Amino acid sequence: MKNIFESLRESHDKQRRLLSALTDTHGDSDKREGLFAAVKAELVHHENAEERHFYVPLMEYDMTQEKARHSVAEHHEIDELIEEMEATDFSSPGWLNSAKKLEHLVTHHLEEEEQEVFQLAGRVLSDSEKTRLAGDYDQMMEDQADGSP
Repeated sequence: MKNIFESLRESHDKQRRLLSALTDTHGDSDKREGLFAAVKAELVHHENAEERHFYVPLMEYDMTQEKARHSVAEHHEIDELIEEMEATDFSSPGWLNSAKKLEHLVTHHLEEEEQEVFQLAGRVLSDSEKTRLAGDYDQMMEDQADGSP
């Protein structure tokens, strides 16, 4: 049985791969459009499931409350940048700059989470909570991918 940290890392690794591929695209192409849709879906699904099954529980502990709130705020920054990118023409040079900014923002967020938040969370969550949260997170990710609310 995996724990919440392993589940989150799987999504983090997928985000890194997708963002790297996205910043490698050129112009208004089907590839860029498809990768952007995949990045957006992965980020939105991950944020929804992570906030519900990782950050909300962490907000209950003094030791992790501030880091959890900070991470949720970073999710909102990422969402705002994605909205800007949706409003920009895929062939615009500014779009690729925004994609690189998104990659930097997300990568920074993931590194901070893995190096700081995971350590604190490991101290406040019991082993059974870590396993239960992983199951809940994975189920929500699967449901979202299937189009379930």
